[in-house]
Amino acid sequence: MTLREGMPLLYQQFTALFKKNLLLSWRNKSATCLHLFSSFFFIFLIFCIQEAMKASDVSSSADVNITDPKASASSPIPPCEDKFYVKLPCYDFVWSGNQSRRVSDIVSAIMANNPGRPIPTNKVKSFKGPEEVDAWFTSHPLHAPGALHFTERNATVISYGVQTNSSLATKRGRTEDPTFKFLVPLQIATEREIARFLIGDPKFGWSFGFKEFAQPAVAKDITISPLNLMGPVFFLAFSMFGFVLQLGSLATEKELKLRQAMTVMGVYDTAYLLSWLIWEGILTFVSSLFLVLFGMMFQFDFFLKNSFFVVFLLFLLFQFNMISLAFMLSSFISKSSSATTVGFLVFLISFITQTVATSGFPYSSTHSLSRRVIWSFFPPNTFSAGLQLLIEATSVPGSPGISWSKRDVCSKMDDTTCFLTMNKIYIWLVGTFFFWFVLAIYFENIIPNASGVRKKIFYFLKPSYRTGKEGNKVEEGSICSCFGSVPPVEHLTSDDQDVLEEETLVKKQAMDGTVDPNIAVQIHGLAKMYPGTTKLGCCKCTKTSPFHAVKGLWMNIAKDQLFCLLGPNGAGKTTTISCLTGINPVTGGDALIYGDSIRSSVGMSNIRKMIGVCPQFDILWDALSSEEHLHLFASIKGLPPASIKPIAEKLLADVKLTGAAKIRAGSYSGGMKRRLSVAIALIGDPKLVFLDEPVCMPCSLILSSSVYR
Repeated sequence: MTLREGMPLLYQQFTALFKKNLLLSWRNKSATCLHLFSSFFFIFLIFCIQEAMKASDVSSSADVNITDPKASASSPIPPCEDKFYVKLPCYDFVWSGNQSRRVSDIVSAIMANNPGRPIPTNKVKSFKGPEEVDAWFTSHPLHAPGALHFTERNATVISYGVQTNSSLATKRGRTEDPTFKFLVPLQIATEREIARFLIGDPKFGWSFGFKEFAQPAVAKDITISPLNLMGPVFFLAFSMFGFVLQLGSLATEKELKLRQAMTVMGVYDTAYLLSWLIWEGILTFVSSLFLVLFGMMFQFDFFLKNSFFVVFLLFLLFQFNMISLAFMLSSFISKSSSATTVGFLVFLISFITQTVATSGFPYSSTHSLSRRVIWSFFPPNTFSAGLQLLIEATSVPGSPGISWSKRDVCSKMDDTTCFLTMNKIYIWLVGTFFFWFVLAIYFENIIPNASGVRKKIFYFLKPSYRTGKEGNKVEEGSICSCFGSVPPVEHLTSDDQDVLEEETLVKKQAMDGTVDPNIAVQIHGLAKMYPGTTKLGCCKCTKTSPFHAVKGLWMNIAKDQLFCLLGPNGAGKTTTISCLTGINPVTGGDALIYGDSIRSSVGMSNIRKMIGVCPQFDILWDALSSEEHLHLFASIKGLPPASIKPIAEKLLADVKLTGAAKIRAGSYSGGMKRRLSVAIALIGDPKLVFLDEPVCMPCSLILSSSVYR
């Protein structure tokens, strides 16, 4: 069967991968709706806060004229338990001057005549003088709200003093003023009882009231909008939904080795990245559009006065920046569980930098150009600066906002101190989008994948890379690892005579350059070693010893035959298949599959067109059906579009999955998943099929690994 190549194949792969992303998003409706409509929640929350602030302003006396303030009477001495943060047992008040009989009578009258609540004797404590009261306050803090100090000067003069803590206290949103709550009631009660005692009339009336000054309404020139205060944080949180979801999806495909399975089928990296970029771009476009429309629906000046396109473009470009940042960070993340942690960390850093930027940092004359440039490479920083410009343009009543034609006009009067306009922010966001996207592609190539495969740090400078004819082996290990000396491959002489004869024959053919047309695979001293590394962490140094997984394998695999690799766990069966299929790079030796070397990128590209692989563990999307799996991998393989559907139906019939063709793979049994994996391996009628433990039986005989045809 003739497979498609070049641009037609690239377009076909892109279309299939884009459809895959659409199906996964459709079947994960909760996450997709959260991405698209989370803006409504944030806008509605700001609207509710704004209405609550308006209701509070209406009830405030500062907004109305007060010509005749209402008088209010003084309250009696309150119980000490009413004081904020009191310590029990407490006293309603303490007093000094207990050596005077007349003073004791006055205090008794204060306690007995307290309106509405006579004060019991156990709630009052007496002392000789003020010094003893101060000493008691020091050793018993918060046990009494106030003290009275009496001095009997003569028969007609009795002096007194009131002592309270005048500091305001706040508890659960309420403020306690000790002057009006404790000091004034003590003062009124004391003066009343002293007057009654001196004039000898226990019924002498003594009233006290409060009344405010008449005052005009206070005009508010500037109204502080909750959107101006909380909008930047809420908008940042809204934009993080798509960022975290995309980061999680990319990490999941890497963790489940789905990206690896597509690579083995021959997917172009360009098609893979574009499919994600275009799909996330569509979601970003829709979510940004909804945000602006919701803001206009709730009548916020930020969205109504500023130009629609000015606001929309800011949110759109920022979210595109977060897409490219997610691509870059996914190169370092191997587990989906880490994606949420990284996403939260990025949001936390963004929140901190946003808080710092409210003071104008670093877009002012006091900061250098290099500092402004470095600061602007982090997309949330530029986004926050843009929000600040739009908020300032609508914060004053009557302000027209920023129009599209004025997007490059400095909003400040002094142009010499203006370092940022909306147009410059757009330029920065476009530039940083490409910067992070190119960086993502670079890290994708040099950061080791699950198999430890990576390219050299300066791989793009090699002429062989630019011409597409590179033949050197791919690097292994971490880019931060220090490789030790690689020990030579240990050659072990087998005791099996047949194995010795096969090795001798293959070596002779390799030396003579003999090409046997009946041989499908020629393995010449294949060796795979995982090198020892030294990784320097923050607080420790980890060393691992070299490990030889495959030691100099020599053999031929004939065409049109079923060839089995049998051996115990750890014998190197799966490693050998991984090397032959290009999943793992080889350490030594080589292998020719129908004449193409596995050590050449061009050769491996040709090999992947003619092979099929059933991995040891099923690599499937739980949300896709078996039919959708076959259509996706057939498109990646390069089958003509017209032949994909009939071939998928035939393969499903061959593995007895026709009845479950439209059922999601996540609900399949283990046997059904293995059959689907075998069907995927047979797509395109490959010349060579690698089956890694395709059948597991409960008996002692297990078909471990197979190479078919």
